[in-house]
Amino acid sequence: MIYLQVNNLTKQFGAELILSNIKLEVKQHDRIAIVGRNGAGKSTLLNIISGQLGYDEGEIHKPKEVSLGYLAQHTGLDSNETIWQEMLQIFQHFQQEEQALREMEAKMGDPDLLDDQQAYQQLLTSYDFKQEQFKLAGGYQYETEIKAVLNGLHFPESMWSASITSLSGGQKTRLALGKLLLTKPDVLILDEPTNHLDIQTLTWLEGYINSYPGAVIIVSHDRYFLDKTVDIIYEISRHHSTKYLGNYSAYLQQKAANYERDLKQYEKQQTEIKRMEDFIQKNIVRASTTKRAQSRRKQLEKMEVMDKPAGEASSAKFSFTVNRRSGNDVLKINDLSFRYQDKDSSLFSQLQLHMERGDSVALVGPNGVGKSSLLKLIIGALQPDTGEILLGANVQIGYYDQEQTQLHTNKLVLNELWDEYPFIDEKDIRTILGNFLFSGDDVLRSVSALSGGEKARLALAKLMMEKANLLLLDEPTNHLDLDSKEVLESALIDYPGSILFVSHDRYFINKLATHVLEMQPEQTTLYWGDYDYYIAKKQEEEELAALQQAEIKTEQTVVTNKSDFEKEKELKREKRRKERRIIEIESEIEGYEQEIEEIEQLLCDPEIFQDHEKTTELNHQNKRLAEQLEELMEEWETLHD
Repeated sequence: MIYLQVNNLTKQFGAELILSNIKLEVKQHDRIAIVGRNGAGKSTLLNIISGQLGYDEGEIHKPKEVSLGYLAQHTGLDSNETIWQEMLQIFQHFQQEEQALREMEAKMGDPDLLDDQQAYQQLLTSYDFKQEQFKLAGGYQYETEIKAVLNGLHFPESMWSASITSLSGGQKTRLALGKLLLTKPDVLILDEPTNHLDIQTLTWLEGYINSYPGAVIIVSHDRYFLDKTVDIIYEISRHHSTKYLGNYSAYLQQKAANYERDLKQYEKQQTEIKRMEDFIQKNIVRASTTKRAQSRRKQLEKMEVMDKPAGEASSAKFSFTVNRRSGNDVLKINDLSFRYQDKDSSLFSQLQLHMERGDSVALVGPNGVGKSSLLKLIIGALQPDTGEILLGANVQIGYYDQEQTQLHTNKLVLNELWDEYPFIDEKDIRTILGNFLFSGDDVLRSVSALSGGEKARLALAKLMMEKANLLLLDEPTNHLDLDSKEVLESALIDYPGSILFVSHDRYFINKLATHVLEMQPEQTTLYWGDYDYYIAKKQEEEELAALQQAEIKTEQTVVTNKSDFEKEKELKREKRRKERRIIEIESEIEGYEQEIEEIEQLLCDPEIFQDHEKTTELNHQNKRLAEQLEELMEEWETLHD
């Protein structure tokens, strides 16, 4: 079933064209991502589809019975209710139906009704029908669904009675997402739903979306999330839309392949056009070849000339270098503990980390565990309670703050860099800023007027100019569009120094990390490898822990009430152990017999038996082997008894 069709949609803001001839189709169970650079018009398109914004040309077809649910960016839930009461409001129809069922049950106990068998039977029939409809519609499950969503979005039961007005902005955004998920519209439209979510919650949301009964349209900069959830990509670029089948990684491959194909076709046609033009020019004036030249000219005039493939729009271009190389030992952290003075418990304790030159370590863990605080401890902005932080020889730290607090909002973009490096020519400063997409009059804008993505690029420009050999990066991909993230990844992959970074971007971690340090309040664990390897090891550890727990329970059961069945299992286990040992002994006996046979053959060699010392040594060796063989034979016989 087709839920939604967008045909030839065009949108302008004043004289500025935003979208042109956009086409999009949504079917039941589709998982669609809309991707493109910041400012390409992705959120505008979602606003138009959801009816929040009008459009200039085109058509949107949607059956009346199809419901849409839309969550815009930074949309927080605004309510005076408690978390639980707010979620219950979604299911008021169930509560009303449930109340009606309770009233019918009360009537069934009325003595007057019991005397009227016909009326009583009609009530029973009506009650059975309503109860079955209530059950089929999910009336007995809605509270379970609320609990699952709240727990999945990290709202534990202890918070359910809290007023929504007391929540932070990020919590209100998560709660708005939860409320929309519980309404279950036919088409779920999500604009940057992964904002304010930690990795554990992201994993839960991926599972929820994959099992969602309707269609889903997502705008997100989280490439790992898109790889796990979507199977159709619509790219918005240069005001137009292009459809690709597959997840985000497949889209990148198809896009590159399409560009190469179109470029080859364009170049082939240009070569043919040049050849025809040369023929026409050389032969048009000759009487003998004029007709052929005129024929070629007509062919050329009729030819549909291809436009040169546009390729990618301009991207940021930068790389990270170092002033000098660090020693092999870059950073050592021993038994580090930290808590804020107004808190009763530590954020983390007994933290250990040893980084060597070239390591790229990702810090992961739940929100609030102290990942950002650890970076601030390393640069000296905070002081630890216990433990030590040791920097290696020649280590120079460069720090990227996710809040961009190191930028001066009262300065111009140009002066933000030039004041730090006054001996560099203005032209060179402008060139550097141009590499980060600040061109022309952009460099004369105030830092305070920049968008989140522009501030992020400016902070990265400052970091690049430091040429530090140890980079501490706190959520460096926040506010960056997909293209800028990929440019940053490429620059960091080629970086010759060491990196310690905090990120919720699992795609970014996979590309960059050589190690993953999982932070928990009581302990930290270092895993070698990227994010996928870390997840696989975590799953392996959980399965092993579950297995060990099951074995412990089994052993406890055996100790407290050892049944004949359990004794029989023990006997079988012991029997299998004996059988394995018998096989081992037989193999060892075969080895000893072979060695004894080889020694006896040597003793028959004239060169050997004429050498008294060699003969004595071989006889002693043979005797030892014979004794060991005898011991094995006795053990073998014992096991067979």
